[in-house]
Amino acid sequence: MKIVFLDALTLGNVDFERFKKFGKVEIYQTTPPEKTLKRVKDADIVVTNKVVIDKEIMDKAENLKFIQIAATGMNNVDLEYAAKKGILVKNVAGYSTKAVVQQTFALVLGLLNKVCYFDEYTRKDYPKSEIFTHIKDWFEIAAKRWGIIGLGTIGKEVAKIAKAFGAEVVYYSTSGKNNDQTYKRVGLDELMKTSDIISIHAPLNEKTKNLIGYDELMKMKDGAVIVNLGRGGIINEKDLAKVLENNKNILVGLDVFEKEPVDENNPLLKFKDKTLFSPHIAWTSIEARNKLMDGIYKNIEEFAKSGN
Repeated sequence: MKIVFLDALTLGNVDFERFKKFGKVEIYQTTPPEKTLKRVKDADIVVTNKVVIDKEIMDKAENLKFIQIAATGMNNVDLEYAAKKGILVKNVAGYSTKAVVQQTFALVLGLLNKVCYFDEYTRKDYPKSEIFTHIKDWFEIAAKRWGIIGLGTIGKEVAKIAKAFGAEVVYYSTSGKNNDQTYKRVGLDELMKTSDIISIHAPLNEKTKNLIGYDELMKMKDGAVIVNLGRGGIINEKDLAKVLENNKNILVGLDVFEKEPVDENNPLLKFKDKTLFSPHIAWTSIEARNKLMDGIYKNIEEFAKSGN
């Protein structure tokens, strides 16, 4: 049996050695589209994080029996066609919950507490200060309203911690089906208008694409914070740039973008004082990546035992 990892660089420094138990293992750090077919042509199992496996690839990779997605999202594989071909497709769910929750608060607290600003001030200007402190307004989470867009597994964990900080938690159900009784469910309009902090933890689909546009952003309270830990494309980046250009007083934290990696000319990059970014790393704690690899190993082990 031959196993091919197509974009191992996205997994970092993890254990690939154990997979040799199942047969030949080929590891590629990255795979551009024009090389995908050549690399998977005689593979029995393909492990991909973001490399696209479409109809053409599946038709020409005649040995392919199992596609293991090294992530939760499965939009890089044509699932319907894989089912028609009898190709098993699996992902790994739940491995990154704690990591994403932690990065949510890293972005929120970084923005609220102006961590980057105060660090720079301390290094550059504090030695020349006439007083022991430096006053620049920031607010506490306690007694504020925290609005969550997407109260799934991650959203619920964020809600628990926000509540522990003393916040009032409300949520908007992007599917329209979530009726969690622990927190107040509100419409998107109310959430945008009344929340002091907004965090997004929803998948990207027809209902959430461009969910947050110019009108929604302009409704936000003066000085409010919005962070996106869901998927790029939920916030319309052109509209967000326009809102920031118009000097709307909001703070923005993004771990995900419409295009990844971002273009050098992405207008959002110039708003350093109003934004805090990370390069889609919320899921990448050491613990989360080890859980991911354990999940991949377990899925391949089950597949091998099934005798397919």
